[in-house]
Amino acid sequence: MIVKHKGVVEADLPVDKLANSAPLYERPWVPTVPPKTILAEWVPAQDSLLGALKTMMASPHLASRRWIWEQYDHMVMGDTIGRPGGDAAVVRVHGTKKAIAANPAMGTKQAVVETWRNLTAVGADPIAITDNMNFGNPERPEIMGQFVGSVQGMGEACRALGYPVVSGNVSLYNETNGKGIPPTPAIGGVGLIPDWTKTADIKLKNDGDLLILIGHEEGHLGQSIYQLQFTGKSEGAPPPVDLADEIKAGNLVRALIREQKVTAVHDVSDGGLLVAVAEMAMAGDRGVELFPYEGKLPAHAVWFGEDQGRYVLAAGPSTAEEIAERARLLGLAVRIVGRTGGDTIQLKGESPLALDQLRQAHAAWLPEYMAGKRNS
Repeated sequence: MIVKHKGVVEADLPVDKLANSAPLYERPWVPTVPPKTILAEWVPAQDSLLGALKTMMASPHLASRRWIWEQYDHMVMGDTIGRPGGDAAVVRVHGTKKAIAANPAMGTKQAVVETWRNLTAVGADPIAITDNMNFGNPERPEIMGQFVGSVQGMGEACRALGYPVVSGNVSLYNETNGKGIPPTPAIGGVGLIPDWTKTADIKLKNDGDLLILIGHEEGHLGQSIYQLQFTGKSEGAPPPVDLADEIKAGNLVRALIREQKVTAVHDVSDGGLLVAVAEMAMAGDRGVELFPYEGKLPAHAVWFGEDQGRYVLAAGPSTAEEIAERARLLGLAVRIVGRTGGDTIQLKGESPLALDQLRQAHAAWLPEYMAGKRNS
């Protein structure tokens, strides 16, 4: 589907007929007013960063989905290489070394680059997306404006990334008692791994590896899980997406995976940096000593801000500086954020958080909710 200026929308048609076709659908719309950017100091800091981490990992938004996927056959024909629980599933194309990687995500431009990052983090070349566009009543200009803006954002990201939309559908008039649902574009991405023996996953594998953060740190807490968890609000502007940096960081990460320079990779998304590190630690059953942040941002914004375009890589000490230098030469921000080892997550000034405790909290929410032991 193509959205043109002034709300003109053309349905799927052969490319050679699009140029001369008359508009099939035109409806008045008004642009969505951008929300203000939420400053970190407007979102209260918690007494303990690791305590906040444990609370968030046991929340509906970040709790383990194992209860769902373990009930289904995800090992059909023995071709599943990357099992659920990481950035993207990896499925071998039977009889070859090639593999397909897929992952669904929510949002529009941010969702497109999120799937692109998820595929990149396992070593895949992102190929294409499919979309599922869910909105309220398009007869209202403000709802139609949401739809137009969403398609425009998706188009901008897809063109920049060379990541076309090859299928999808639209669901409109989703509302109850006259109130429409929030704009909900769902994006699924698929990519190709040239050699499935050279992939990455999120599991920390060795004691003494260094954790390298690639990507700019701005501490965006607007529309974040942290903001929702501790204020009950989801407000403000979402973190911006820098498509040029996305491409540079993604190309670097895929190269490092194929050169086998890294032992684990995870993109930073919902919950921010500390959540990404915790997921890597739990997946590999290996603790982490986090190094103090020495910049100007508030600590809770650093560890829980959901800035876009970031990855955490694990590598041996002798390789970590090479990786950092390669990132710097591309103009990407880079920071060594921790060292692996032990069975706890450690942060200066905080009591260590045992992985067993974190894993128990993370795994318990969904089964307890389905058993009726939790209300939310």
